[in-house]
Amino acid sequence: MVTIYTDGSALGNPGPGGYGVVLLAPPNHRKELSGGFSLTTNNRMELLAVCVGLEALKVIPCDVTVYSDSKYVVDAVEKGWLFSWEAKRFKGKKNADLWMRFLEVYRRHRVRFVWVKGHSDIPENERCDRLAVAAANSPGLQPDPGYSPDREEGMF
Repeated sequence: MVTIYTDGSALGNPGPGGYGVVLLAPPNHRKELSGGFSLTTNNRMELLAVCVGLEALKVIPCDVTVYSDSKYVVDAVEKGWLFSWEAKRFKGKKNADLWMRFLEVYRRHRVRFVWVKGHSDIPENERCDRLAVAAANSPGLQPDPGYSPDREEGMF
């Protein structure tokens, strides 16, 4: 059983952004991952954090619980919206590139999502936030290749 905490950040939306991931597995395995872009959005970084976390798993399949403070990500999966978006080939949906990437890795594992309130003193969620913000503030970031300012950001 693996536990993954994720968070994304954008300083301005769009603006510089980053993601943070903390992976935990028994008995005492821990891995932290982060990265950022000079121009991206918060929703993209929230979703990318989950993708990166799941992609880091070496055992396939794996039982995974993902903790995220992103209603955008958690609700899209848990409420089934994502699967209807997929059936319609993501027509008119934002972040299709990342949703397709997510689905590819999601289907390799048994994944359960838990929404947590951001900035509510959950240590690993707070750590992910610090990783994401630090990544967004890193020098020399490149633009997010999947972000297009021509497409309006939003859930629907």
